[in-house]
Amino acid sequence: MEELINRIVAHVGLDAPVARKSVGMMLGFLQQSGDTEKVSALIASMPGATEAVAEANFQPGFMPGVMGLGSQLMAGGLGMGEITGVAKETIRFGREKLGGGEVDEIVAAIKNDKDLAANSR
Repeated sequence: MEELINRIVAHVGLDAPVARKSVGMMLGFLQQSGDTEKVSALIASMPGATEAVAEANFQPGFMPGVMGLGSQLMAGGLGMGEITGVAKETIRFGREKLGGGEVDEIVAAIKNDKDLAANSR
């Protein structure tokens, strides 16, 4: 996890604690919204991710899906560019650790979810 956090600090410009919480929230969202088996494999492939998810304690808010995650990240002080940057770095890192095909399937499933589709494009 520290490798990913360091990348986010370097490429997105967030402080390490904010980066860690943001990744934890994103992974927590995936854990609740994605394919359980695939997301569990992704989290297991990233040392420290389980702890980051627990620390972030992502809870769905009033807005469902990706929009709810985004609103919580914005409430934490992130802008859209920073949210996008954290997501891209997390996806890249996941592809390195788990494999591109597996991560792409997780992302595609979230994008294709009928409840999320209108909000994720």
